[in-house]
Amino acid sequence: MAPTPCPNCPNLPPIYAVNARTGLLDDIIRAYKYQSIRALATPLAELLDRTLPQNLGAHPIITPLPTATHHIRARGFDHTALLARHLAKLRNYKVSPLLLRAKNTVQVGANEKARTTQAAEAYALNPKIAPDPITTYILLDDIWTTGASIKSAINLLHSANIKNDHIVVALLAYSID
Repeated sequence: MAPTPCPNCPNLPPIYAVNARTGLLDDIIRAYKYQSIRALATPLAELLDRTLPQNLGAHPIITPLPTATHHIRARGFDHTALLARHLAKLRNYKVSPLLLRAKNTVQVGANEKARTTQAAEAYALNPKIAPDPITTYILLDDIWTTGASIKSAINLLHSANIKNDHIVVALLAYSID
């Protein structure tokens, strides 16, 4: 487990990140996201598999943070959903679209205040899925920059009576800037 990207966030559930967003890991993530190299989903999922603890509850469910639709169109795929499917296959877990994209704002290039405001409105609970308060949900995202997206997703799970002891955050990387 890499150090938590938010050491001053005591009220968050456990956060597991492969490593800091530097060097080769950053190059691989950039190639996956911005050059649409889908084959990188497998090694990235393998890195996540090695990073996450083995025992995450009876039947954990991976919940990828929804990607903005214009990014999906530009890339030709949803990079977070694909990563979730590969990790689920390695772990024999299920993937659930518990969260939906409510607004298609872009976080890249936004400052921390703007990211926080945008993230608070970016996601919604999927009305077709009833969250189970005793299931462990693995919130999956690629990069922690300010933490706004993950914190927003956690708040939505809290609003559905999911407590921190049933939430785990899985990240490829965290920014160190």
